[in-house]
Amino acid sequence: APIQTYAVIALFTLGTMGLSNAAVMRLNYPTHMMFKSCKLIPVMIGSMLILGKRYNMYDVLACLCMTIGLIFFTLADSQVQPEFDLLGVWLVCCALVADAVIGNVQEKALKEYKPSNSEMILFSYSIGAVYLLVYDSIFGTMQEAFWLWWAYPIKSYVLTMIYAFAGYLGVNCVLNLVRHFGALIAVTVTTFRKTITIILSFIAFTKPFTFQYLWSGAIVAFGIYLNAYGQNQKSIENYTRSIYNRLLMKFRRRSGVYHSPPEQV
Repeated sequence: APIQTYAVIALFTLGTMGLSNAAVMRLNYPTHMMFKSCKLIPVMIGSMLILGKRYNMYDVLACLCMTIGLIFFTLADSQVQPEFDLLGVWLVCCALVADAVIGNVQEKALKEYKPSNSEMILFSYSIGAVYLLVYDSIFGTMQEAFWLWWAYPIKSYVLTMIYAFAGYLGVNCVLNLVRHFGALIAVTVTTFRKTITIILSFIAFTKPFTFQYLWSGAIVAFGIYLNAYGQNQKSIENYTRSIYNRLLMKFRRRSGVYHSPPEQV
């Protein structure tokens, strides 16, 4: 892929991380998670604008159901009410727009130029590291990071390597999803993992269960069903029709045997 494509991906990747971290400083946890759960909507709009895709009614309804369900699901155990700071809301909205651009530009590059995952990760994050180095050098934040590494060299190095390796595995999986299924499905999976994380937390930790988990989880499940139905509408309808015809034939056979007159010997 052209180096300009990787430069754009790197810029927006750095932008979404920086803007999201800056938004956390101004928004409390419920507000931040509420906006982050809406990631599906800008990605769908971005794929329509960047890739020229068209979605049916089931896809739109699935996106809305999953967004609403995830908002209430992630906020079910929060004891703090959302607080809206105008600058914080603006920052997190810009982060969501950057997220939408990243996924769709990646999908376009993967389908048009067919680069390997390793190539895209290498160039995107290397260019992003250069962007970050220039920013830190200009605004003087590099010094704080340097002294942190100086104070805890082994711990900082080990944790950074673990974080980098785990991040590589995660990005590699996301790129495979984007390559084979598109940006919207990839973001759907990465967003739905929040629900899985909360469900697993019930197993690992003792947490109070509220009814909000149940009905918000049902909304998410309904959204997933609508998404699957919209993607495979014809095959699902044919399968359902075949099952219905089989059951109808069995019923008619049984009814015919039951009502048939006895044979005379």
